[in-house]
Amino acid sequence: MEPLPPSTAATVDARDAAVLEKLSLLDRFLPVWIGAAMLAGVLLGRLLPGVGEALEALKIDTVSLPIAVGLLVMMYPPLAKVRYGELGRVAADKRLLITSLVLNWVIGPALMFVLAWTFLPDLPEYRTGLIIVGLARCIAMVLIWNDLACGDRDAAAVLVAINSVFQIAAYSLLGYFYLSVLPGWLGWEQQILDVSLWQITQAVLIFLGIPLLAGHLSRTLGERRKGREWYEDTFLPRISPWALYGLLATVVMLFALQGDQIVSRPLDVGRIAVPLLVYFALMFGVSFALGRRVGLGYERNATLSFTAAGNNFELAIAVAIGVFGATSGQALAGVVGPLIEVPALVGLVYVALWLRRKVYGGVA
Repeated sequence: MEPLPPSTAATVDARDAAVLEKLSLLDRFLPVWIGAAMLAGVLLGRLLPGVGEALEALKIDTVSLPIAVGLLVMMYPPLAKVRYGELGRVAADKRLLITSLVLNWVIGPALMFVLAWTFLPDLPEYRTGLIIVGLARCIAMVLIWNDLACGDRDAAAVLVAINSVFQIAAYSLLGYFYLSVLPGWLGWEQQILDVSLWQITQAVLIFLGIPLLAGHLSRTLGERRKGREWYEDTFLPRISPWALYGLLATVVMLFALQGDQIVSRPLDVGRIAVPLLVYFALMFGVSFALGRRVGLGYERNATLSFTAAGNNFELAIAVAIGVFGATSGQALAGVVGPLIEVPALVGLVYVALWLRRKVYGGVA
């Protein structure tokens, strides 16, 4: 792509600077707050061991109630921003839908399988945990990253809904294939993933269904009673900060639960972290390049890239704990997932905004 003319480049720089100036203190220093939330969670878990037990005691089936609340608070504002009447137009974009399906359900799991066996050939528990993470496609935090990167909210809602349906239908089958069938064909060590359809369906219904219904009702009733202008200019700015409040609260609770394992096994955490970092970088880069190749504009390309790079660590952790136990290596690998994913994808938000300026000229 040819360099932008000086006048255009100056306009783009000024526009980006104006956007940054409008960001709240919470948005502008998000990496700092997330790092602080991780540290606070680890310290909380180490200094007050009873906190972890209290969080685990408050459960609905296998889901920690406080963490579920944090996730629901986090997901509601982005889903309240979606213009549901325009989803049909997004769903008609076959380039976006087909590319997303290939990235999420073919390339993503296969890449994590290769990385897990490449980096952890001698650690079967951690390897299995990574593969479980790779199979769980993102249906939650991706909405936050997409919003921060100025992606297409309507497209994100469609892709998240599609991932949810595929997750219910394909997670167990893909787990059986990548943990038992494919290693058997290759003459490698095999594992068994015994997870019920209800475990997967429950995670989707809780973490997506509830905030999706709340977001749809908010827009429908808000626009009906007060009009779209009030809803988008008054109501949405009031609730928007709660997405990040929910994110930070969720991070603190997750790391309070697993802080002891993370601190007591730093070398293991490091070995698990390396393939995860490679995975997030490769998936985002490949997705963005492929989206550009098929002709997607910036907003939908950013959405495509984040939905492909992110993972549903809530489901992965629940499956790992439910099948292998809370103190298993598989569970530790699941917990290291958000430890690496959260700061990695925050960093990729800045990469995406830089690519918008350099590749798309600041135009969506």
